[in-house]
Amino acid sequence: MALFSNEEQDNREVETIIGPSVKVEGNFSSEGNITVEGVVHGTLKTKHNLKIGSKAKVKAEVEANDLFLSGEIRGNVKVLGKAKLTQSAKIFGNLDTKILTIEEGAIMNGKCTMVAETEALIKEIKKNSKE
Repeated sequence: MALFSNEEQDNREVETIIGPSVKVEGNFSSEGNITVEGVVHGTLKTKHNLKIGSKAKVKAEVEANDLFLSGEIRGNVKVLGKAKLTQSAKIFGNLDTKILTIEEGAIMNGKCTMVAETEALIKEIKKNSKE
C-alpha cells in the first residue's frame, strides 16, 4: 500500500504554490511545476506543469508544458503538451496545445489550435523566456 496518494505525490513535486490568499501582479516565471490557487495578473510561464485550482483567477498570458485547469484564465494560453480542462474550467482567450481534454461543463471562449508539430511553438516559448 502506498504511503501517499497520487495527489500528495504531485504536490511534493510542485516548486511554487500561489495560495488562495495570494495575488501576484507582473511577470511570473519558473523552471518547475506551479500550482495556482489565488490570483495572477500579467504573465505566467513555466517550462513544466501548471495546475490552476477551481477558485483561482488568472488574467495573464500563460505558457506551460502541461496544463491542468479547474479555475479561470483570461488571456491566451500556449501549452507544449497536454491541456486538461475540468468541468469547472473557464478559458476566455485563445488556446494552442498539442493534446486537449475537455470535461463536460468546461467553458472555452476563444480559438483553439491543435498544434500538430510543436517545434515552432517550442522555439517561440524559448525565445519569449529569454526576454
